[in-house]
Amino acid sequence: MSTMTLFHSPASPFVRKVRVLLHETGQQDRVALHEVQLTPVSPSSAVLQGNPAGKIPVLRLADGSLLYDSRVILDYLDAQHVGAPLIPPSGHARWRRLSLAALADAILDAAVLLRYETFLRPADKRWELWEDAQQDKIERSLAYFEHDCLAELASHFDIAAIGLACALGYLDLRQPQLGWRQRYPGLAAWFAEVERRPSMQASAPA
Repeated sequence: MSTMTLFHSPASPFVRKVRVLLHETGQQDRVALHEVQLTPVSPSSAVLQGNPAGKIPVLRLADGSLLYDSRVILDYLDAQHVGAPLIPPSGHARWRRLSLAALADAILDAAVLLRYETFLRPADKRWELWEDAQQDKIERSLAYFEHDCLAELASHFDIAAIGLACALGYLDLRQPQLGWRQRYPGLAAWFAEVERRPSMQASAPA
């Protein structure tokens, strides 16, 4: 029985992270999905009631209180199940995995900004140098994951791996022309495995 409500958009990679964690921890039946339509210049009134920034995801708890953004929601939900935590509770492992998760979020931030720039902004108002800077952030981050993190990613499908998997899935969805697999074959092989997980299949944008 659902006791919480997740305000979401199916294409949002930040929402997808939450949905993947819910599935991985067996909590998906506890959360009802409430779809909202919004853009950076047209927020959802339902979301604004819970998050003044107007961003998703927003999680409404059983007592009516609200949590945002994805990092806060993931931390909360990871404390609500009895299995092994997907966020290490303490020590070096905690800070390392959270740092990698933050780097995956940086890929998402840059990719979303590129999406806004190339899809929503009028062509005569686009800034090519700014677009290139966002692309450079993505490339540097992917290179780091490729050369320094493959063994760590393969060791456990946790908060860092979930974040990167959702970031790569979003690049496929919104920036397929980037062709990241050709430059990062290790990540490509890793992603080919993890995207077959039931949690990734269930949360894939329709």
